[in-house]
Amino acid sequence: MKLAGKCALVTGGGSGIGRASAIALAMEGADLAVADLNLEGALETAASVGQLGRKAIAIRADVGNKADVTAMAAAASGALGNIDILVNCAGIGRNAWLHLMEEEDWDAVMDTNAKGTFLCTQAVVMGMMERRYGKIVNVSSLQGKSGNARTVNYAAAKAAMIGFTKAAAKELAKHNINVNAALPGYIYTPATRDVPEKVRLQHVAQIPLGRIGRPEELAAAIVFLASDESSYMTGAAVEVGGGFMM
Repeated sequence: MKLAGKCALVTGGGSGIGRASAIALAMEGADLAVADLNLEGALETAASVGQLGRKAIAIRADVGNKADVTAMAAAASGALGNIDILVNCAGIGRNAWLHLMEEEDWDAVMDTNAKGTFLCTQAVVMGMMERRYGKIVNVSSLQGKSGNARTVNYAAAKAAMIGFTKAAAKELAKHNINVNAALPGYIYTPATRDVPEKVRLQHVAQIPLGRIGRPEELAAAIVFLASDESSYMTGAAVEVGGGFMM
C-alpha cells in the first residue's frame, strides 16, 4: 500500500484513463476526490473506490472554469483533508482539418487540456508548498511530441502540458513537490473505441508492441509517478505508448 494515508484528486475521473487511475490509486491506499464534468461518471468511479475500502467523493467540475476549480479544490480538501496527489487527466478532443477548424473548437480543447492543468495545479499547490510535499501528474499525450493530422488543437494543448510540467517542476522542486507527465499513446478508452477499424489498424501498425494499450497500463505508470518510488524524478515526460516514439 504505497499510497496509504494519502489523498488524491483526479480530474477526468469519470471514465477511461481517469477512472482507471483513480481505482489504481485507491488500490494502493489513497483516498480519492474524483472530478469530472460528467457527475454520473464521477459517482460511478467514486463508488468503485468505496468498494475498495477507501474514502471517495465525486465532484462535478469544468476544469477550464476557475470558479468550478476553486469549488472543486475546496470540496476535495473539505471532505478528505490535505490533497497530496493531483492527477490532471481531464481532456477532450475536437478533430478537424486545420483550415476547417472552428475557433470555438480550438478554445475548448485548449481550455480543458492546457488551461485546466494550470488552474487545477494552482488550486492545490499552495497547500503542497506549505506542507513541503506534493505529487502532480499531468496526463499529456505522445501527440504532444509527434503531432497528428486533424488534431492541431489537441497536439498543441498536449505539448503545452509538457512544457508546463517542466517549468512547474523547476519552480516547485525547492518545495519538495514532484511534477511529472505521463504520455499515453493509443489507449483503448471511450474516446477511441469508436474509431473506424481501418484507422485503428493503421495506428496499431505503427506500434512496435503491435496492440492498443489498456487504461490500467497507463494507470500503473501514474501510480508510480504519484508515489515516493519516483521521488528522484521531476520534470519527466514518461512515454506509455508501446514503443511508438522509438
